[in-house]
Amino acid sequence: SVEVRQELKVIPAQVKVVKHVRHVYACRHCEHHEAHTPIVTAPMPTPVFPGSLASPSAMAYIMSQKYVYAQPLYRQEKHLERLGVPLSRQTLANWMLYGAHQWLHPLYERMKEHLIRQEILHADETTVQVLREENRAAETTSYMWLYRTGRDGPPIILFDYQKTRAGEHPKAFLAGFRGFLHVDGYAGYNQLKPEVTLVGCFAHARRKFDEALNALPPSDRNKNVAAKIGLGFCNQLYAVERDLKEASPEERYEERLKRSKPILEAFSVWLHQMKDQVLPKSTFGQAVQYCLNQWESLTNYLKDGRLEIDNNRSERSIKPFVIGRKNWLFSNTPRGAKASAIIYSIIETAKENNLNPYNYLTYLFERLPNIDLKDKDMIDQLLPWSAALPSNCRVNQK
Repeated sequence: SVEVRQELKVIPAQVKVVKHVRHVYACRHCEHHEAHTPIVTAPMPTPVFPGSLASPSAMAYIMSQKYVYAQPLYRQEKHLERLGVPLSRQTLANWMLYGAHQWLHPLYERMKEHLIRQEILHADETTVQVLREENRAAETTSYMWLYRTGRDGPPIILFDYQKTRAGEHPKAFLAGFRGFLHVDGYAGYNQLKPEVTLVGCFAHARRKFDEALNALPPSDRNKNVAAKIGLGFCNQLYAVERDLKEASPEERYEERLKRSKPILEAFSVWLHQMKDQVLPKSTFGQAVQYCLNQWESLTNYLKDGRLEIDNNRSERSIKPFVIGRKNWLFSNTPRGAKASAIIYSIIETAKENNLNPYNYLTYLFERLPNIDLKDKDMIDQLLPWSAALPSNCRVNQK
């Protein structure tokens, strides 16, 4: 008989120096007879960062460690030191800046062109600290905006760094977009009207009633209190959505009119009744007022079966940035923050298209220095949803 025991063997990261040797040929006979000397130089791949030790795989590794696994550069500096490679964090930061602005930026701009053509998008924003912004204190809050596609089309996720939370930023970024935009209750998005129809987020509305219920003494939470009734309306709407998860857009549209619209109408009547009976500054009063203020956008999801009841899709997409921020804390400069926005865009879009981020970045840094970056057809072949990508870029491909 044969006994088989399996173990996982881990092979740690290794760093090797690869020498590129290029031969240059000249005709010695021509040289001796003082004739014109033809010189032939063997072809060599264009380096990803001329004058540096960076290779495509090295740049991809540092980038994926920071932006996929939230490993700050100072930790990577120490790790490389233990591997016998003395690279300063400033050197690594220069690699990130060069890789993002020189090579990934054309992909980012092309992805944005594809994004604007969609009919349904999601948007969200979160804070980021940038230390060296002109005429601003180091502790001043800046913002990272997120824009992404909805259920349809290839997944595209784009981050955009801006100094403020002003509504002019999404208006400028989404210039040319006509369609539905899923958002939270932030008033700045109103600047996109009337070209864009805002679709509100019932997850925010539900959360506010949940908070109001949890603010009550534990003995009151099981009673039929008003906050529980508001939460119940939201839960009924979500129950319909769960039933329609696999439905076609046409079926979802019809069923929502049949099942969700009556719930929303009853909810609206109840909200108006509650409005004059609650303290506006109380947790419950704020939940009621939020729904009344947002009612038009909250009910806009009834207009199209492709729309969603909430903006959770973009909240999930912005989470990797929020987790990374807890580790690396801040960006040094606006150029660094913009580089981070570009890199997160490429990596998060790659993940949603079922790509291995490290393998994909390595492939990009091998190909991009050797193509015409202004050729949109060439760039399209390298985008995360392109069928032309090699199989090793894809997850679960052998």
